[in-house]
Amino acid sequence: MYTSNYDKNPQIIIKDIDQPAVTGWKAIAGTIDREVIARNQKKTIIAVETYPGTADREVLGAFLAGSDPALCIRAENLYKSEEEINRITFPDVTDDRIFGYMTRLTIIDFLDKDKLEQARKNLDEVEKGTVLLYGCGASEISSDIDIFIYSDLTRFEIQQRMRRKELANLGTADYELEISRKYKRAFFVDWRVADRIKIKTCSKWDFVLDTNKADAPVMITAGMFMNAMEISARRPFRLVPFFDPGPWGGQWMKEVCDLDRSAVNYAWCFDCVPEENSLLYNLNGTIFETPAINLVFFQPVALLGERVFARFGAEFPIRFDFLDTMGGGNLSLQVHPTTEYIREQFGMSYTQDESYYLLDAGKDARVYLGLREDAVPGDMIRELNAAQKEGTAFDADKYVAGWPARKHDHFLIPAGTVHCSGSDCMVLEISATPYIFTFKLWDWGRPGLDGMPRPINIEHGERVIQWNRTESWVRKELVNRITPVNTKDGCREERTGMHEFEFIETIRHWFSKKVVHSCEDSVNVLNLVEGREAIIESPSGAFEPFVVHYAETFVIPAGVQEYTIRPYGEAGNKECATIKAFIRR
Repeated sequence: MYTSNYDKNPQIIIKDIDQPAVTGWKAIAGTIDREVIARNQKKTIIAVETYPGTADREVLGAFLAGSDPALCIRAENLYKSEEEINRITFPDVTDDRIFGYMTRLTIIDFLDKDKLEQARKNLDEVEKGTVLLYGCGASEISSDIDIFIYSDLTRFEIQQRMRRKELANLGTADYELEISRKYKRAFFVDWRVADRIKIKTCSKWDFVLDTNKADAPVMITAGMFMNAMEISARRPFRLVPFFDPGPWGGQWMKEVCDLDRSAVNYAWCFDCVPEENSLLYNLNGTIFETPAINLVFFQPVALLGERVFARFGAEFPIRFDFLDTMGGGNLSLQVHPTTEYIREQFGMSYTQDESYYLLDAGKDARVYLGLREDAVPGDMIRELNAAQKEGTAFDADKYVAGWPARKHDHFLIPAGTVHCSGSDCMVLEISATPYIFTFKLWDWGRPGLDGMPRPINIEHGERVIQWNRTESWVRKELVNRITPVNTKDGCREERTGMHEFEFIETIRHWFSKKVVHSCEDSVNVLNLVEGREAIIESPSGAFEPFVVHYAETFVIPAGVQEYTIRPYGEAGNKECATIKAFIRR
């Protein structure tokens, strides 16, 4: 029986903390009271700027009880009408079920000028006591904030609250809206607006608040928060993975990642997607959770490297995730937009080039990739549309090439290539970051987990399919393009991809002894694809040794520069393997 050693809650341990984290609302209120007293002012303005999705009943209630303000101004009461907010956000949200545009709106666009002006007058009229400004946009109400508290929230927790219908989107009250539409609106609008507030105000923060767990708040000073960011951008770390079911989900991750065995399936896992995952900081025994994207925002050069930052800005361009169809079904047949198409249609600067690395595969596993030599474009599109409209089956094998899939195979998938993982595959998907732009062509006639048909995007797909990527081209360019780089005692180094059309490079190392790695001024993302355990060490002692386990994804910031990896602990003397992704020069 397999015994999992996969760590589902990896922590970044920060030692030598001068100021301890504050836990519980009573202790937090006491800390804020002491700050108010220390300022010795007639009037003290406290701002609690919140990320959309914060549990206002809990958080606002706690601050009202703790500070007993002479005046409380809620930012949401200063918003424009819901009708007006829907109007100004519609060009970005659109009426499509999946796709939208990254908004250029800021929180100022949500605020009603007259309401804001009146709130400022009300604030000026208070001569003494405490004034509490609260909510998303609270920091816009006054430029004279005395105590600034930033209340953050992870994306995964936001999604859980959306599913439980505990929250609506920014400036709206539609709690019953289907989860896919809530998520889409948050992705394209709410989170962009809130992130702009975060970046704009971070230099003014006094405290940072973690309210991811109900009635278990943790607050740290802004100085401690930024120090933790700086420390973690100079050592190896892991993000907190999260797992979700799906209509095609499998059973492999249950065992290997030690998940709930009673769950129907687990379809996918975000194992390294900083925009969605979080970081767990262990601060002298107290756990503080924060969105991993904060590290990208506040330590971009140390994390990404100067040349990667110069190209992408404060954005993490590499994504690792799991797709589990072991004992499940096929993924949807799909294609990703070309760079030109995603730029013109959705305003994105680059697209979702990707690859499938097989962590495991069943006896008859295969991957659909590229088109058959005799595929006729017009016939394929006509039959796809007929299957969608009439509910008939689409014969994928008639048009799409299928390739046997074995453990450690690597299939390269530049944008515009028709593809999908078949059943009985455990895929480590290595790709560029824009993960939401997937054009589904056929979903094998099955509904989603909600019993509703999943959106199909044949019209978009038809415009981006590269029809010349047929079997002969795919065999030569995309299937197991593995070339030896270096072989020496105890180590084999191989280039496995990605395709020359893609900006990510991947290198695989098989090793039974210590391997020296160089970051090459790019963030490195790796996964231990073979072996029970390995240890990452600094040749100069710049960071403490870092242990990883089978199937765990880990990040090496560019600022680390050089590191080594060797088998460790449970791996014994057996050969291990990692696959490493970085941005090509």
